Amino acid sequence: MMKLVIISDSHGKHHKLNLPKGDMLIHAGDVSRSGKPKEVLDFLDWFGQQDFKYKIFIAGNHDFYFEHILEQDLSSIMPKGVIYLNDSGVVIDGINIWGSPIQPWFHNWAFNRNRGPEIKEHWDLIPLDTDLLITHGPPFGILDKTSKDELVGCEDLMSNLENRKVKLHVFGHIHESYGFYQSNRTSYINASLLTQYGKMKNDPVEFSFEISD
Repeated sequence: MMKLVIISDSHGKHHKLNLPKGDMLIHAGDVSRSGKPKEVLDFLDWFGQQDFKYKIFIAGNHDFYFEHILEQDLSSIMPKGVIYLNDSGVVIDGINIWGSPIQPWFHNWAFNRNRGPEIKEHWDLIPLDTDLLITHGPPFGILDKTSKDELVGCEDLMSNLENRKVKLHVFGHIHESYGFYQSNRTSYINASLLTQYGKMKNDPVEFSFEISD
């Protein structure tokens, strides 16, 4: 059993966090307010110092810095022991993990893609044997309701997941839909730390992930 501590949408307020103990720390994007280098580097310094065996994060729609950074520049700023996923995966203790910052077009933020064929190309990259999926945005109809009672998750992502046996799907983006949902085979967590109005009132989510032999 591996204990996960899951957070998202800290928007530069990570220093206010009091994290519970665990084996793996996951951040599902929006580590910064506006994606400026100073904000991102401050987050990376903090994230790298957290006392977890594994530390994984993806970018979000506020994190412009990561959208165009060159791979060699990214490697030079990434703290030791920190794993950054961008339409990519990693296997840890037998857990197949995939992460993507992409979400349906939302104003003029980072990592926007049009719904339909354009965004579907990204979801088609998710390996069939994925156990733990980290995306910034939610799938349609699951923890994606805004304060205006609109469901804004991605239909193409939801359709993609229907054919997969993902055990845990972690995301954020829609602050007011923080919470947990369990389907027949998948646990869903919206781990947004901030409320709709930018107040840090939500707790990091703790989740025990069973590792298959």
